[in-house]
Parts: sequence; structure tokens; C-alpha cells
Amino acid sequence: MQNKGLVRLFAILFGLVSIYQLSFTFITSKLEKDAEAHAVSQISEAEEDYVAKREALEASYLDSISDNSVLGFTSYEDAKKKELNKGLDLKGGINVTLQISVKDILKGLANNTKNPVFNKALADADVASTNSDQTYLELFFDAFDKIKGETKLASPDIFANKGLSDDVNFQMSDEEVKPIIRRKIDESIVSAFEVLRERIDGFGVTQPNIQREGNSGRILVELPGARDIARAQELLSSTAQLEFWETYPQSNPSLGTFLVSANERLKEILKPEQTKEEVSKPESEIDSLLSDVSQDSLETAPQANPILGKLIPANPGSHAIARAMVSDTAEIGKYLRMPEIKRLLPNDIQFTKFLWERPAQDVEVVDLYALKSNRDGVPRISGDVVSDAQDTFDQFNKPAVSMTMNTRGAKEWEALTGDAYNNQTGIAIVLDNKVYTAPGVSSGPISGGRSEITGTFTVNETKDIANVLRAGKLPASADIIQSEVVGPSLGQEAIDSGFISFMIAMAFVLLWMIFYYGKAGVFADIALIFNILLIFGVLTSLGAVLTLPGIAGIVLTIGMSVDANVLIFERIKEELAKGKGKAQAIADGFGNALSSILDANITTGLTAIILFIFGSGPIKGFATTLLIGIVTSLFTAIFVTRLMIDAYSAKKGRRLDFTTGITKNLFTNMNIDFLAKRKFAYILSGILVVVSVFSLLTSGLQQGVDFIGGRSYQIRFEKAVNPSEIASELNTVFGSGTNVKTFGDANQIKVTTPYKVDEEGVEVDTEIQTKLYTTLQKYLPDGTSFEDFTIGASEKSIGILQSVKVGPTIADDIKKNAFLAILGSLAVVFLYILLRFRKWQFSLGAVVAVFHDVMIVLGIFSLTGKIMPFNMEIDQAFIAAILTVIGYSLNDTVVVFDRIREITGIKGFRGGENINDALNSTLSRTLNTSLTTLIVLLAIFIFGGESLRGFMFAMIIGVVVGTYSSVFIATPIMFDTLKKKIAAATAA
Repeated sequence: MQNKGLVRLFAILFGLVSIYQLSFTFITSKLEKDAEAHAVSQISEAEEDYVAKREALEASYLDSISDNSVLGFTSYEDAKKKELNKGLDLKGGINVTLQISVKDILKGLANNTKNPVFNKALADADVASTNSDQTYLELFFDAFDKIKGETKLASPDIFANKGLSDDVNFQMSDEEVKPIIRRKIDESIVSAFEVLRERIDGFGVTQPNIQREGNSGRILVELPGARDIARAQELLSSTAQLEFWETYPQSNPSLGTFLVSANERLKEILKPEQTKEEVSKPESEIDSLLSDVSQDSLETAPQANPILGKLIPANPGSHAIARAMVSDTAEIGKYLRMPEIKRLLPNDIQFTKFLWERPAQDVEVVDLYALKSNRDGVPRISGDVVSDAQDTFDQFNKPAVSMTMNTRGAKEWEALTGDAYNNQTGIAIVLDNKVYTAPGVSSGPISGGRSEITGTFTVNETKDIANVLRAGKLPASADIIQSEVVGPSLGQEAIDSGFISFMIAMAFVLLWMIFYYGKAGVFADIALIFNILLIFGVLTSLGAVLTLPGIAGIVLTIGMSVDANVLIFERIKEELAKGKGKAQAIADGFGNALSSILDANITTGLTAIILFIFGSGPIKGFATTLLIGIVTSLFTAIFVTRLMIDAYSAKKGRRLDFTTGITKNLFTNMNIDFLAKRKFAYILSGILVVVSVFSLLTSGLQQGVDFIGGRSYQIRFEKAVNPSEIASELNTVFGSGTNVKTFGDANQIKVTTPYKVDEEGVEVDTEIQTKLYTTLQKYLPDGTSFEDFTIGASEKSIGILQSVKVGPTIADDIKKNAFLAILGSLAVVFLYILLRFRKWQFSLGAVVAVFHDVMIVLGIFSLTGKIMPFNMEIDQAFIAAILTVIGYSLNDTVVVFDRIREITGIKGFRGGENINDALNSTLSRTLNTSLTTLIVLLAIFIFGGESLRGFMFAMIIGVVVGTYSSVFIATPIMFDTLKKKIAAATAA
């Protein structure tokens, strides 16, 4: 090998850089363990809420030492930024995909026009978006073009308005307006991205990740380590629409009249057969009215009075008109928004806007406010006048938010406070349609533009409110269309199981290489350990994220690294058997193996690239580590192993046989006639494929929420539970379609439900979790609260450990991307093999073998999906497994084909005899690599955690079937399609 000195220098430098990069991870890990130990020593488990107190003390400890020098070259704060990023499944936290509403942006650009053509086009685009791959904007343009008639996008009541006067004029054609609107939509999405980024920066988690996904209006946000999940979801999805409204007083008689009329009308709507009761004339004050109702109507069932039966008199002196139980607010709000009810509002209050108070934690009753609105529903003052916001404390030393307004806002604020003072009304400060506070004005108009939001806040809540107000409002609503929430305890379990599986796999491979190749195996082991060091070093230096599938990718890389060394050692053994000297045999062995190694790794690399392009989240992590592992494996196998072998064998008297006494004669002089057995293989494989196709057509596959949409929850109990019994109870609550199955141990289940899959928002998530808690409470230990049941502290061992939500739109996209990924990988590999071997028969054999392997894996999942004791759902991880099976099968096939090309190129085909020789000569490598890879996969399958079992099961089947197909399917098909051409060439 030339340039040994340069290779040695690079290897040393790469190793030192990797150690340096990983040192930051070891430093932060040690300091965080010190912080944990400090917190445990200071706070006893006997203290109330000890987990939260320990977490707070840990954070305080780390903050106090964050700037202290560590080892003279870093600090905790600096090291934390450079440590190895752990993914959501290893650290816990939240991962969401937000869909910025392009529809809302279009409405805003059109100044909320009432134009019927515009609004019909929006409605048509809504319908089309449910089963189309196009962006919402293009669907809107298509819908508009179909129905526009004489209407133009540049109409005065659409986009040729004052707001767009600098960009759009009346003379423009639709084709001229469309690129302008596309640019404006893109600017709005960029604005939303920046707003979210500023909010996340203020949230306080380390290593957050926010990415925009193409032009779809989707934004991916990852917050690893986030503990307060509800707070994170609220922060991401709130539009920060701040508004200031004047309230109506409790004493307004028209409001009392309206509530009674609405109550009576609802009786007719909800119970048409019910005889109308005589309506008594309302009194002038709502409190008096509700007091009477509380004495009379409330003694009967609330259903008898749909609104009045649920309202409670407001506190005297407040600016609310009534109160209600939090559990009743959604129903009352729905009634008040009904068109037939809104028509009952008297003329003097016909544009009234009813909003609820923001409920504080553990509060059961909230206020209802009536706000003075107008025909267009525009508030007196909007949040865009706020120039700054800070979290602070009010005069009673309670958390509050202080706001400063710009010049225009200051004038409007003075006018609004003057009206409120004169009318003796309140000013409702509304954020995202919730009234945070509604103070009165006691001393005349307030000048200067300063105001304060007070209420029953925690310090974190005021920080978040100030944060979102400073960042500004989102230009449109942001719906969470996909989310994954992982509790920290589950993340720690994943780390533990991943580490165990990794160490077991490593130990087996290291021992096997020594057992099979003796001293040469020791050099391969050193190169393998160095390879693992490089992978982690590269991951850290690139800022890539390590996930649980990523660990699986690294463990799979061990098998690939072994494969390269096995190929090299087997070729060296062949050269030694020919009688060559040791130095020459080593040189020729490395040289002859290079072609096979490169071909095998390139085909696997191509599938990994496709996986990286079409995958998301943890699957990208798997592809990333696989790609890094391919590069580092090539470097360590070809160069590092060579350096050590050359250095050892260069000294006289040293023996290096590449075998041991037990393995010396294994697989030598093999003479199996593989091609003679091809008809039996065709029949066997044909039967397996037909059975698989039949099962897929009749039984299908268990599709996970990734592909069908819905929500899934991994829930753990203290004792074993019956999933069928729980499924029956939950189907009563959520309706049919809810699926419950044991997930791992008998005390753990996975609940999947399509209930309200089309509805977004934190409220819906809370509603579903509340129903889960209520239904499952009898299976939980006594005293388990709702907060204990939902995802919480790291000490948690029962309740919801992980939740996943996938909207139907993104589920369709995931399914489409999975299909494209598989087709793309087959097409790319077909072309690569065609270019590499210059005969389409090689490509056909490889692709048919891969199709055979994929169909059998799918068939086994279809046949055994309902009887296996682990999760067999088809999701993104399964697609990653299928693509890895494709890569592995091709890896094996390419090595075989490479040897066939080499031997037949020298000796000719001779009716297939030399093909059999080539297959026999690769048998040692094939079985060696397959065995080591299989053991590695079995280690992850057994010890790697429940979430990886289905993934690993698919890959185990793939390795077995792929090894078989490369010998008995790919090669025979290549031979059968090529033999006529060979015979014709021989005859000529």
C-alpha cells in the first residue's frame, strides 16, 4: 500500500478529533450526574412533589456552574452546545409538524373578502386538499380558474385592495397576479418560521430543532428533553392573537333578554316534542335572572334549560356576565355560536362576541364575558401595537405581563380606557380567544400606552406570554398535524436497552472474528472499534441526532464492517492457497476484494440516501448513521486494517494465517451444484410469493397511525391488564375503530384511535387523554391523578409513556413517500448494476431477487401480524427495514455477481459450471457475514426494546431470505436469461 505514512497520519488525526468531539458529551454527562446526586442529597423522597423540586434544584445547580472552566478548555454551557445530540426517543420531549394555514393567509391578503367566487374557490380547495399532493395554493388557483367567469384575482374586492396596492393593480391578468401571491404566501410562511424560532429560543430547551419542509407550509419542530409537554404544545400552536375589547356590564337588560330567549329556542331545537314553558319577563340584571334560575330551573336536570341550567351568577363587581363549570364551556359556547341563536340578539347588542376566561390550573369554574364587537368582528385594539412585553410581578407580587405600545397604540389605548371609564365597563385583554383579564378603569383615560396582563399565572406562563408577544403573532393559524411525545423515563429505557443490545452485538462480533480468523481477527476487531469511535465522532461534529433506529444503524454498520474484513481475509486466504508469498497475497487479497467491497457498499449507500430523502424523524437518523457507517467502514477496513496487517507481517518470524485450527479447512473444496437446484428453488419461492400475495390481498397488513392517521398511546400499568376488555370499554367511549393490543410486557398496552383525528389543538389532546384517564382509572393504583397519568417526570413508571398523533393529510403523504422510496431504490439499483456489469440480465436477477425478498417479508407480516407477541404494525420504521433489506439483499447479490464476473471473465461460462465455482468460492463469505449480521440483529431484537422489535423482525427475515435469494434466485435468473445469448455466441 502506497502513502502509508499519510494514511497513518489521517487515521491518528481522525481518531483524535473524534475523541475531542466526544469529550464534550462525557463532560456534560458527568456534570449532570453530579447535579442529580446533589438534588437527591438535598431533597428527600418524603417531601411533597419531590420530583419537581429535584428537577428545579438540578437546573439551579447546573446554572450556577455553567461558566466554570472544565479541564481548562471548555465550560458546561459550551460543552452542552457541542455534545452528541440525542433524539426524542432517547431523551424524551416533543416532536411536532405544524401546518401553517395557507387558507388563512389568502383570506388575510384578500382583506377577508366576502366575494362569493373567492370563497367558493377556498371551499373547493379544502375538499381537494384531502386527497391531492398539490399545495393548497395551487389547488386554490385551479379551483378559482374553473369557476371564475368574469371575476379576476385582481378584482378590487379580492387582491387589488389597499393592502396589496403596491404589488397588484386592476389591470393585471390572473397569470400576473399568481406569482405575486405565491411570493406573499412564501413570505408569510417564512415569517411564521421566524416567529416560531423566536418563541422556541425563549422556551429554554437545549438543542431545539426547527426546519421548514419545502413549500408545503409545514414546519418541523423538535424539542428534545422538554418536560412540560402541555406548555410546549401551547407555545407552538398559539397564534398569539392579542386583542383589546370593551365589555358589556352585567346590568345590561338586553343580555338578560337574549339569554332567556336563547334558552327557550334551544329547548325547541334540542327537544322539539317538549311543550314550551311560559317565558317569564326577564329582570334588568343578569345576576337576578340567574339567581332565580338557580333556585328553580337548576333543581331540574340541566338539559331542561340548555343554557340557563348551566350558567352561574357572576361575582358582583366583576365585568363578566355569568360563570360556568369548565366542563360545560364547550357546549355553551357551541350553543351561543349557532346561527339561529345569534339571530336572537337584540339590535343594540347584535354584534356581541362571547368569550370565556382562560381557566387557571385546578379551577373548575370560569367567567363568561360579553364583548362589544362590530359587523366585521374587529377589536378596538390589536396586538400589532405592542412594541415590547416583559414578564414581571404586579402590585400584589403575583406573576404578570407588562406591555408597552407604539405611538398609534398609545392613542387608541387612551381612547379605549376613556370609554371604559365613562361607561363603567371593563377592558378585556384577549389572547387567542381567551380572556386573560378584564380590569375596570377607575381614574380616567390612561395615557402613555402602558398596560398589564394579570391573572392566576405561574412564572413560566408569564414568561411564555411575554415571549409570544415579543415574537409577534403568527400570520395564520398553526395546526399540529403530526406529533410525537415521549416521556423521559421511556427515553432512558431506550438508552439502556440500546446500550445493552449494542454491547452484546459488539462482544459477539469481536469474539467471532478472533475465533474464525485468529490474529487477523484481532486486527479486524481493532479496526471495528476504531470505526465505532469515528461514527460517534462524525455524528457529534456534524451536529446530527442520535436516535434509537440510529443505534440500530450503527449496530448494522458493525455487520457491514465485518463483511468488508471477511471479503478481504477470504481473498487473502485464496491467494495464499495459490502459493503466493505472504506480502504478495496480502496485497492481492486487498486489491481483489476492493471491487466487491465498493459495489456492495455503494448499493447499500444508494438505498440509505433514498431513505434519508423520503424518511423523517428517527428514520433520517437511521439513514444518517448508516451513511456515515458506510464511509467509516470503508476507511477502516481498506486502510486501517491494512496498516496493522502490513506492520505485523513485515517483521520476520511472525506468522499470520488468517485461520485458526478449528476453521482452517471450513468451506474448502466445496462443490455444490447450485444451478441444478434452481427449479426446486423457483417452485419453493413461487409458492412463498403466491401465498404472500394471497395473504396481502385477503388479510392485508396492520397499518399504523403513520399510514392511516389517528392517535396512539403507549400506556403502562402496575399490573397485567386484559387488552380485549380495555378495547371494549374504550370503543364505547371513542366509538368503533379504537384498537388495543399488548405492547411488550403484559402490563403495557398500545391504544390506537381515529377519534377526532381531523380536529387539531391542545384542547382535543387533553379531552382524549382525560377520557383515557377516566376509563382506565380503575386499572391504575389508588391516588393516581390525571397529572400522574399524562406524560410527566422522569421518575414516572405508569401512565402514558409515549403518544403519537398523525393527521390524515400527512398520513397520505407518508404513505406516498414510502411507496416512492421503495420504487426509487429499485430503479436506482437496477441502473447502477446495469452500468457496473454492462448486462441487463444481472440487473434483472438482482431486482427480481429484491422483489422476491420484499414480498416474502410483507407476506410473513400479513400472515403472522395478529399472532406475534410484539408490534407488527406497518409504519415508517417498517419502510426503513424494507429498504435496509433491499440494501442487504443487493449487497449480497453484488458480491456474488462480482465473483461470477471475475471467474467467467477468465474461464468463460462453460454451461454454468464456472458460475457454480463462483458461488462455492463466496460461500464462506456469505455465511460468515449473514451469521454475524443475524446475531447482531437478534441481539437488538431481544434486548433493544419493544419499539424496535417489529423493525428488527423484518430485518431478520430479510437477512435470511436475502442470503437465500442471492444464491438461488438472482444468480439462476441471470443465468437463465443469459444462457441463450451465451449459446448463440458459442455456436457462432
